[in-house]
Amino acid sequence: MSMILFACVVRVRDGLPLSASTDFYHTQDFLECRRRLKTLGLRLARYPGRGSAEGRDFSIHFSSSGDVACMAICSRQCPAAMAFCFLETLWWEFTASYDSTCIGLASRPYAFLEFDSIIQKIKWHFNYVSSSQMKSSLEKIQEELEFQPPVVLTVEDTDVANGMMNGHLPMHLEPAPNFRMEPVTALGILSLILNIMCAALNLIRGVHLAEHSLQDPRSRFWWLGQTSR
Repeated sequence: MSMILFACVVRVRDGLPLSASTDFYHTQDFLECRRRLKTLGLRLARYPGRGSAEGRDFSIHFSSSGDVACMAICSRQCPAAMAFCFLETLWWEFTASYDSTCIGLASRPYAFLEFDSIIQKIKWHFNYVSSSQMKSSLEKIQEELEFQPPVVLTVEDTDVANGMMNGHLPMHLEPAPNFRMEPVTALGILSLILNIMCAALNLIRGVHLAEHSLQDPRSRFWWLGQTSR
């Protein structure tokens, strides 16, 4: 079985996948590891440098520098030095192929899917070819890991990213705004009294006009004349 199973290149600032190998394993454990890798990719900006997350059958390794991070799913038997040597080689090849402007302007997932052929070649080389040059690179990486060990993440770390827990967004509850009535000012009280007085005067005027129209005979005869026509 291959040591390095899957690899991808992502943009660090937002976890956008830029390219990935297209050979997939369809076991449940592998698919779960893929989900964790995708989730972890969203928070790589918090973990500059190298890191690993150990699973039951597989391990996730990542190495980031600048705008680009490379991630891989490896078997548990894969030495860490080999995984990080592979990721470093992948990083150099990708950054040599695409400049920072193209990487920064990428707006859709897998914008550089054609780089998959390069990923496959490098992955195959690390899985099946042994050379003195590779041995020298592995020894160099091993020394670096001893001097500065990678960040070791837990399963919980790979499940939580940018407010996502197991694929669900937590509900963010905010307190309802507390509206308080302002106390009535003296000017407001005066305005209310004047409005009440004006309404009372209009009511009294209306009553007087009604009484006057009923008591005035001319107005009554005019009304009878109008109704007889």
